[in-house]
Amino acid sequence: MIAILQWSTLAVCAIVAIARVPSALRGENRSIFGIFALSTLAIMLSINVIYLPVDAWLGSENYANLILRFLIYGVVLLSGYRIAKGFDAQRTIRLIVGPVGLTVLALVVVGTVVPFFLADTTGSSTGLGTLADQSASNVDLIRVYTASGRFYPSFVAACLLPATIRTMRSGLPRLPRSGAAVLAVGASAMILLSFSDLLPRHLAYLQYFISSTAILGLVVGLTLMWLSRVLAAKRLVRR
Repeated sequence: MIAILQWSTLAVCAIVAIARVPSALRGENRSIFGIFALSTLAIMLSINVIYLPVDAWLGSENYANLILRFLIYGVVLLSGYRIAKGFDAQRTIRLIVGPVGLTVLALVVVGTVVPFFLADTTGSSTGLGTLADQSASNVDLIRVYTASGRFYPSFVAACLLPATIRTMRSGLPRLPRSGAAVLAVGASAMILLSFSDLLPRHLAYLQYFISSTAILGLVVGLTLMWLSRVLAAKRLVRR
């Protein structure tokens, strides 16, 4: 079930990314294409059968997981900015790319890189759950690394949530309001993911569903917002 969910999420992201190639080549909304392309790469590195050979090629030290973290940061930063700009939410834009947001990102990068290189990450392990070194100190370092990786998406999601809810309740046409609703679901899932380690062990599999909901909410929500703009532009041309 989890594998089906992961591959389905990958397929959706890849299809949307491919669909955006022609407009990106024309120089239209290349940042949107970048979001979908980076999302596709990130999902690929979260799938076991792709992660393991990639990490083996990199030396079996789980550098692929570190790359995955930074792909996610890139997706979240770009998408957060684009969504806030699309909603004309100036306060949200300032929170994400202003001094506060950049400071949070810098602290998260430090909290990601330092524990990773202090820990013993020998032996490829998707999600770092089955590392050879299971000593208390090593496990604690991995926990800090994982917590840092989840904090930044939840921070951006928390910044975006008020703007998405405000758009849902606005007098805009149904399509952009639907896009905002889907984005709100994705943002909520990103926030929940930060607390997913608190789940009982027998419910740990729910992390995959929460993560996929966050990604799909982002991708589908952005796609609906893009379609609403395309349709609005066509209506203006017809007039």
